Amino acid sequence: MKRLATTSFLTMTLMVFFAAESILFAGEVINARPGGLAVKGYDVVAYFTEGRPTLGREGIEHTWQGIRWRFANQKHLTIFAEDPVRYAPRYGGFCAGGVAIGNLAPIDPEAFVIIDGRLYLNYDKPTRDEFAEKAEESVAKADANWKRIGQTE
Repeated sequence: MKRLATTSFLTMTLMVFFAAESILFAGEVINARPGGLAVKGYDVVAYFTEGRPTLGREGIEHTWQGIRWRFANQKHLTIFAEDPVRYAPRYGGFCAGGVAIGNLAPIDPEAFVIIDGRLYLNYDKPTRDEFAEKAEESVAKADANWKRIGQTE
């Protein structure tokens, strides 16, 4: 019982901390500070075009939803600017596995999966593997929870 209480306390503490580090835009919680870098500076288009995480370069940036998005090259910036919703990670860039269990958690940009053409970031690679293993169920749970924990209105 004590372990459950400790785990619940830590989970709530993390949720409050990361929610405080987020910005609110159009009623959705985003995992970045105002004017901060999305996805810790990683190029979200590269996940699709290169199939791997790639750090963006300083100076190759686009501001969307009040957040700076970095890109490895100008072509990726242009692709993103034309259709940001397609390339932005689901669940405001929070850990998809965390959202599936009802929590907002940070991400490791290296722990990603693309499912049905959408980018899902996770806290770590084991969480990513668990999320992807039961992708349909995981996405359904995360979508349902996101309506509750990812909205501000």
